[in-house]
Amino acid sequence: MLRRKIIEQLKYWKKHKNKKCLVVQGARQTGKTFAVEYFGKSEYEETVEINFKETPSVKEIFNGDLNVDDMVMALRFRFPDKKIVPEKTLIFLDEIQECEEAITSLKFWAIDNRYDVIASGSLLGIDYKRASSYPVGYVDYLNMYGLDFEEFLWGMGIADDMIEMLRSCLENRKPVPVSIHNTVMDHFRRYIAIGGMPEAVQRYVDTRDFREVDAVQNNILRGYQYDIAHYASAEEKVKAEKCYLTLGKQLLDKENHKFQYKEIESGAKAQKYYSSIEWLLRADIIHLCRLVTDVRYDLDDYARNDFFRAYTTDMSLLLAMRDFALKQHIVENTLQGNTKGGIYECAVADVLYKKGYPLYFYKNETTKREIDFIIQAGGRVIPIEVKSSNSRSNSLNRIIKSDPQITLAYKFIDGNVGVSEDGIIILPLYMAAFLPDY
Repeated sequence: MLRRKIIEQLKYWKKHKNKKCLVVQGARQTGKTFAVEYFGKSEYEETVEINFKETPSVKEIFNGDLNVDDMVMALRFRFPDKKIVPEKTLIFLDEIQECEEAITSLKFWAIDNRYDVIASGSLLGIDYKRASSYPVGYVDYLNMYGLDFEEFLWGMGIADDMIEMLRSCLENRKPVPVSIHNTVMDHFRRYIAIGGMPEAVQRYVDTRDFREVDAVQNNILRGYQYDIAHYASAEEKVKAEKCYLTLGKQLLDKENHKFQYKEIESGAKAQKYYSSIEWLLRADIIHLCRLVTDVRYDLDDYARNDFFRAYTTDMSLLLAMRDFALKQHIVENTLQGNTKGGIYECAVADVLYKKGYPLYFYKNETTKREIDFIIQAGGRVIPIEVKSSNSRSNSLNRIIKSDPQITLAYKFIDGNVGVSEDGIIILPLYMAAFLPDY
């Protein structure tokens, strides 16, 4: 079984829930159901699980009055083998997007407060179904992603104390011992090729066969295409799928990774396709890295919604759009040219996204300055560059020299830890996963 960080987050919610239900949201196949089931078994005497997609008839329980006693009685009739006892039972409403009245019921479960209730689902940001009364103020939210790199290392058998050694090297700006660094870089390249979808990672753990992993990745990609076809409106479904499937070309085949509508079809404009990008974003199928016109806090004040990079929510989905040979090149470290830089940039974006950072980038055609990523934390901005080698970072150097408020900058490379003459902290690509929570 793969170890996931969300289990500790669920335990924290149980202890501090303050009369609220919990909604676990995120893209499909990220392990939401498995995590909640494991949490229920380990923390409660009983778990009552309802999957509204698997058993649509259960929706009848929520068709009448949403009084908690009435709903519990209906659950007892439906699941006579379950002992539904206050404070000892977890009620798990899975695929809740399929039952709008179940979403409404969360308010009443929270007010009653005798039972812990967790809801989970994909596509919760899509308005194809709208609850009659959304329980604003009565739910907490927890986003779940595919495995991050630290979780992947756990799956590869790397112990906590070994990972803490890597964190210590980052904190002390100390190079990682060469043999250890090379081993972790090998793991990171495997992580890029496999991605963080639990099924794909587990298949690799079980078989060590990248062909098996590739089959899983392609099945998941087809599942995402099914979601687009099934849940997007008739007007959006074809356009949304075209936008999504072009990401492999948008991100890996060219030096400029800005999303370009002309890559979808000749002469395509934002007017035609931007609503499809919005749909994919709300469905947790993509995430965006937006251009900022200035590198200063608050970045949202300088962000443009019409100029962005679009990334898949897990590297595995991006790799599934490409030929299998690309995985071999990644693992064997034989990538060349723009593709190598594009892969590493996408990998760092994936890591930062899974750490919960909104992503931005900077580009000024007049000054020829470009910063790959900018994050912000603790009231300050942190510029980041990604390089396939430890070459000069002219744009990053100029940004730092021109703005004394920028006191921290990172350059992630296919190399070891160091500090440049300009004070830029140089880190291995994999260290993005261990950045501190500022």
